[in-house]
Amino acid sequence: MNASRRLYLIAIILMAAGLMTPAGGASWLANGGAFAFALMACAGAALCLWSRSSAVDHVAGAVGLVAGAAGTLILLGGPGPFGTQAPGLWLFVAGWTLFLWQRLDVLARSAGHGVAALLAPQVLLPSPSQVATVLGNRADILWPDFRQTFLKAVLAGFVIGNAAGFVTAMVADRIGFLKRGVLPLCNLASAMPIVGIAPIMVMWFGFDWQSKAAVVAVVTFFPMLVNTLAGLASVDAMHGDLMHSYGASTGQTFAKLRLPSALPFVFNALKVNSTLALIAAIVAEFFGSPILGLGFRIGTEVARLNVDVVWAVIAVAALAGSVFYGAIAAIERVCTFWHPSYRR
Repeated sequence: MNASRRLYLIAIILMAAGLMTPAGGASWLANGGAFAFALMACAGAALCLWSRSSAVDHVAGAVGLVAGAAGTLILLGGPGPFGTQAPGLWLFVAGWTLFLWQRLDVLARSAGHGVAALLAPQVLLPSPSQVATVLGNRADILWPDFRQTFLKAVLAGFVIGNAAGFVTAMVADRIGFLKRGVLPLCNLASAMPIVGIAPIMVMWFGFDWQSKAAVVAVVTFFPMLVNTLAGLASVDAMHGDLMHSYGASTGQTFAKLRLPSALPFVFNALKVNSTLALIAAIVAEFFGSPILGLGFRIGTEVARLNVDVVWAVIAVAALAGSVFYGAIAAIERVCTFWHPSYRR
């Protein structure tokens, strides 16, 4: 059995194991529609494993992928929870993802033949295996790019922009005329496109990561400011009266009532900014950077038609953004465990 068929077999085993494993509050067997679609996905993968006809292979692959996605969405529409208590769901998703990976690989290899030449030419869609090979073979280049963009520009700009937005919101909340004056100005600044800000920041701060951090700080400032102000204003009047009746000082009311009430809004801003920061840093690198950075690498390799390297850089950026977002969401759950959205 060749490597391609082994991947199909592993995908089928994972999906079948997922169907036989508990899936949280909405099991596969308890949801007839989701279970039927999931079985169709397994059947499609099995046909791809044993079929010798390319036509049957393409049809079975398409039907299996669509059915697997539909079954998963139907199951997710049922009652939860879907975290660690739903191993069956994640086993099935892992198998479906491997199935999708293999179908993309087949599509890329068939580029240049028939309809696939129009849908996915090799120069636009390298196979996932090619991208994985680049990730392994070019790690010595991708790691400095990642460090330059994410560990330096994104993190520094993220901290500066969010801290400035949070502090400005607290000051504006205490001074009414400042709130009325600063919001329109900040709204004006946030409406400026990144492609307009980036060249200016490069002229001010140079070509290194500091100019990209400045762009990230500008982009992340306004969402934090607006969300923090909204959170501080979301306190129920009855709760404020209760704190006043207890004789709480302004500082005590802020620390024990207003700040905890604003935390869900603050974390919403942090999650939004976690993706905005990475996008802003990569775009800013197109307007001047040293010979490092994810944005620089994308621009350089596109000019050389090394699309597999470009997709590898995109994969690194997507993974970094997802992990960053997930880390913030995990911290949010720890800090706002009392919020009604986490009650079962």
